[in-house]
Amino acid sequence: MTKPASLLFFAGSARRDSYNKKLARLGAELARADGADATFIDLADYEMPIYNGDLEAKQGPPDNARKLKALMEHHNGIMIACPEYNGTITALLKNTLDWVSRVRDEDGVARAFKGRAFLLASASPGGMGGLRGLTTARHVLELGLGALVLPDQFAVPRAATAFADDGSLKDAEAQERLRSAIGKLAHTATALYG
Repeated sequence: MTKPASLLFFAGSARRDSYNKKLARLGAELARADGADATFIDLADYEMPIYNGDLEAKQGPPDNARKLKALMEHHNGIMIACPEYNGTITALLKNTLDWVSRVRDEDGVARAFKGRAFLLASASPGGMGGLRGLTTARHVLELGLGALVLPDQFAVPRAATAFADDGSLKDAEAQERLRSAIGKLAHTATALYG
């Protein structure tokens, strides 16, 4: 019998009422409902200073970077809900990825990014749903960190009115597309990384 996928969900936003946090939470709920072992985390619980090579040389990566790396490595699939700030990813998300990448294994490999599958999603009040920022996120993960990022991605346009009170998407077809994308993440993560 195949072990269920172990999936991690988080958003590149610390804002309490972030649309992308809502999307990441919904993703975790949909994954759980489909039998995956799903975990949602909030980056607001993992504060870190802005990456600085001198700080790293003096103190090493912060404890929260080590904790995040361990969490990422515990899961074989990760969905990141990426807010779009001025056409790119948030400073919080970039800083988080940078610090976690500095927590190296003995052989120098950043295993938090290799050996697991990634799904990118976004939610935005605009009509494009934050799609422009996903290009940057894909670039950083694939080219910068050697991660496997699924070609599928998911965006929620007009996010201010897209979510129902229970956290689901009002558009049932859109929610099914999200469920399908998460299903592909679970399948890929399990098939490639057990």
